[in-house]
Amino acid sequence: MKFVCSSLTLSFLLFAFLTNLSPSFSFEDNGDDGRYIIATNRIPIHPDGRYYIIPSFMGIRSGGIKLEKTGNSNCPVTVLEEDFTSERGLAVKFNIIGTSYDILTGSPIGIEFLNKPNCVESSKWLIFVDNVIKKSCVGIGGPENYPGMKTLNGTFLIRNAGVTTYKFVFCENGSSTSCSDIRWYNNFEGGGRLSLTGQYVSYFVFVETYSYEDEIMKSIA
Repeated sequence: MKFVCSSLTLSFLLFAFLTNLSPSFSFEDNGDDGRYIIATNRIPIHPDGRYYIIPSFMGIRSGGIKLEKTGNSNCPVTVLEEDFTSERGLAVKFNIIGTSYDILTGSPIGIEFLNKPNCVESSKWLIFVDNVIKKSCVGIGGPENYPGMKTLNGTFLIRNAGVTTYKFVFCENGSSTSCSDIRWYNNFEGGGRLSLTGQYVSYFVFVETYSYEDEIMKSIA
């Protein structure tokens, strides 16, 4: 019991530390584009793979990515980063935009969940502008799922933020200069929104689904 409490205390202290980092603080090496993106099993991610996106706070991994209904929406189309929990979240796959088979840092990609709600046609990530909270947030679906709101044209990238830690970046209209880090924004909805503006940049590791399932089987064997 003491160990659990200590771990939770450490997690929240680290959370508070990261939340109060200045905007100029970054783990990023801007010269790292064009490198392989390495999952936790030490294998580069690839279009045929399926992955859990796990938030990483100074090496402490917790939570996952989920979909929730927000605002007046009747459909769970907003992407949230789970609060501290052991849940793995929803698995995704990455699609190459172009002819290469390799998924490299700084290369445009499509991101989509393996499963989607029946109320959307597509599970691909997009950016929509929430008029209530005045934030550009990550969601899925299409313009029809965001009545009265604007959706942004652009592409997602993955950039390096550590040895096997990464961050998502969104570039408007395919630009290589008009880009924003995907950040965490707490709107008290059972998890933090992924947004173009927020308290701090969200860092992640990628866990291949079969690798995670192997770990579970070993733990109960």
